[in-house]
Amino acid sequence: MTAPGDLQQALFLRLKSDASLSALLGGAGLLERPTDNVAFPYVTSGQTSAFDWHTGAENNDDQLITLHVWSKAHGEAETLAIMAAIEARLADAVLVIGLRGQTRLSLEFSEARYDEELLVHHGLLRFRALTQENA
Repeated sequence: MTAPGDLQQALFLRLKSDASLSALLGGAGLLERPTDNVAFPYVTSGQTSAFDWHTGAENNDDQLITLHVWSKAHGEAETLAIMAAIEARLADAVLVIGLRGQTRLSLEFSEARYDEELLVHHGLLRFRALTQENA
């Protein structure tokens, strides 16, 4: 089974190699967890859920990984632009994670909203990652 940390590392490497996304994020960029006084906008990883779907001859892993976009810009345009860049970079992407095999990503869910308690725009992207391990 592909470890969630391995998947997150491969996913972040793919996102960090995207110049247009880096330009949109500017300062902090991609974080596992935000720190105090982090510069906006930024992206954090959220919950990862793993499911084991062993089916005889095939050895497949299924994981859901969530990314959060945080912005304090006026209006939601910045949040939507960052979300679109992430989706373009990851949707239907194939990641090679070590010697284990290939992981294909597909977007399962996305949402953008304004969080009145935190006074930030919050975007949420959930990707399904299906890994076929090498025999």
